[in-house]
This record gives sequence, structure tokens and C-alpha cells, in this order.
Amino acid sequence: MSGVVDSIVNTVLSAPPWLVYLIVALVVFAEDALFVGFVLPGETLAIIGGVTASIGHTSYPVVLAVVILCAVIGDSVGYEIGRLAGPKVLQLKILQKRMKRIEGAQDFLRRRGGSAVFLARWTAFLRAVMPALAGLSRMPYRTFLPWNALGGIAWGTAVVTAGYLAGHSYQRVEKWFGTGAAVLLAVIVVVALAVWAVRRRRVEHRDDTAASTGRKASDPARDDGSSAGPA
Repeated sequence: MSGVVDSIVNTVLSAPPWLVYLIVALVVFAEDALFVGFVLPGETLAIIGGVTASIGHTSYPVVLAVVILCAVIGDSVGYEIGRLAGPKVLQLKILQKRMKRIEGAQDFLRRRGGSAVFLARWTAFLRAVMPALAGLSRMPYRTFLPWNALGGIAWGTAVVTAGYLAGHSYQRVEKWFGTGAAVLLAVIVVVALAVWAVRRRRVEHRDDTAASTGRKASDPARDDGSSAGPA
């Protein structure tokens, strides 16, 4: 795999700046819109884009803007594909081979709602499928878009900046994003679930207390020992 990435880097570095921007834009866009992420994660090209800016071959602000815009637009196209194509999306051969993971992603989306769109941005598999699953589940676009934009801005800034700071050490950065980001996502999910469980327990306790108080208030005769009867 590293040989393939080296080849991509050499090809990108030998291309004129406008072509670098175009290559990065197309791959980042297609990753979410067309499921290209199963073959070549967009984060690899985003990191490489940062590397090219680091050595002065391209402009850092331009690479950053290209990655963020294409990430957000690509997700929006993926959302529309899921919304318009419906269950047919899941019949695609590229997804049929990964149905267990797809079902896990759908469950994650049901539990977390809009925040799942943001969290999915940090792992290659979820990044590729979550927009279509959000559209398929009929999540309102007004809910999807803010989380999509937030994820695109945060992720795009992180990967491009990492490539820019790493320079020729990009391979270590790429490996970290393949594993470290997954670990980070797991930690965030565990913390979120813990907070949710605590809040749920508090709500249940409050409901039980309210129900108990309501029962006492509805039976005052039993509380003061009196009984209703003829005078």
C-alpha cells in the first residue's frame, strides 16, 4: 500500500498546481458521493494536498478550501443519492459485501442522530456510507447540513494541516489517521453513551418520584387514616 501511496505522491508532485487541486477535489468529493472511499480514502489525498502546500508546490489556503468544500458538497450529494434511490442503495455490490458494518452504521445513526454525521467523518468506512444512510433514513436536510458542514470543516482542517506540518513524513500521519482517528471516535462514542445513560437514569428516577407523589396526592383518605362512609 505504501508503494501505491508513494506513486500517487510522486504523480501529484509532478503535476501543475491547478491539477493538484483538481485531483484532490475529485477524490475527496467522490469518496462520499460515489463510495470511492472503499478504494482510496479521501483523507490520503487531503494529506498529500497538505504536503504539496508544505513544500511550496501549492497554496495551503487553497488546498484547505478545496478539501472542505468538496467534503461538504460530496456528503450532500451522497445524502441526495440515499434519499432519492432509497433501499436500492443498499443493493449495490460494493455495499452488499459489507452488510454487517452497514447495519452497525444504521444503528449508530438511529441512536446518535445528527451527531453521527459529524462523528462518521473521522473513519473511512463511515465517511463513505453515512451521507447516503442519512438520506435513506429520511433525516431532514436542515438537520444533516449543519452536522455535515461542521464535520467537513473540522476534518478538512485537521488532515490538510497535518499533511502541511508533516511534510515528507506524511506516511506516519496517514497511518495515524487510519488508526488514531478510529480510537478517538471510539472514545467519543463511549463518553457520549455514558452521558446518555446517566441522563436516562436521572429522568427515570424523576418520573418514578413524580408517579409516587401523584399516587399519594390522589388518595388523601389513605394517608390520614380516614375512610369515606355515611354520616
